Amino acid sequence: MSIEHRLSADEVHYAWDREEVPRARVDSGDVVVLETRDSADGYFDRTSTHADVGRKGPLIGHPLTGPIYVNGAETGDCLAIKLLAVVPRQGFGWTAIRPGSGLLPREEFPNPFIVVWELESDGFARMRHRQDIAIPVAPFPGILGTAPRESGKHSTIPPRYCGGNMDIKHLVAGSTVYIPVFAPGALLSIGDAHAAQGDGEVCITAIEMAAQVRVQVDIIRARPIAEPRFRTPGSVRMASSRGAFVTTSHGPDLYEASRRAVRYMIDHLVVERGLSREEAYIVCSVAVDLKICEIVDAPNWIVSAFLPESIFD
Repeated sequence: MSIEHRLSADEVHYAWDREEVPRARVDSGDVVVLETRDSADGYFDRTSTHADVGRKGPLIGHPLTGPIYVNGAETGDCLAIKLLAVVPRQGFGWTAIRPGSGLLPREEFPNPFIVVWELESDGFARMRHRQDIAIPVAPFPGILGTAPRESGKHSTIPPRYCGGNMDIKHLVAGSTVYIPVFAPGALLSIGDAHAAQGDGEVCITAIEMAAQVRVQVDIIRARPIAEPRFRTPGSVRMASSRGAFVTTSHGPDLYEASRRAVRYMIDHLVVERGLSREEAYIVCSVAVDLKICEIVDAPNWIVSAFLPESIFD
């Protein structure tokens, strides 16, 4: 019979470290309910301003809840982590532009900028300063990971072979994530929840939020996968009932083609929807999906940016 464990957000850690002291020990099949902090560690609130973004220092590490020691998990196993529920712990989220971070360079977005979103009871997120954009809330943890094989402290910022900051919006409730084990007990940690995100998270933040995440953790013995995999229960909730507007870009470099597709989408949102360039960049980060549409006809590939048009009330 599985047991339910609870971890508050009162104590967090800020790096991947196989020597991190576990906050809980669980058996395979147990359920764990974790409170998580937002990626800025509670720095922003409903009254935060663009100046607050500028005053905040660089991200040292995401606050992570855990680690969880899974009894019996060994190198060569993997964990099956079933996401049972992901819900906001507060009624708001935020998205910020930090100059020099994200897909587009500082020269194009030189000023700090923030949008605060109300996470409303109808299941949508709306900007506090304008009500004509409604983003469907589809919460997920941006970070799930186990301890790395290497010793020492390792940054939470890049994704890793052991999971980490993957920012995969399909990891909503009902999904199962498979993460390899490289340390005794696996040492699972979770954090950086998002209320909504576009594939790419292009301005470097989604709708960031504090969350409660409920998971069931199972060991799959002698299953040495190299990197994470996942299974979804169906499509992530998408604002697509009115179709999408799509910009495309071609070229031999997928990164540069992605940049151009996003620039074209920002231009569209400014001209057709009356957004500022900063608001448009943020909408691209929380609602626009970057897709590789073609990668076999050298020397050029196609990247497209899909904007679900029903986000506009």
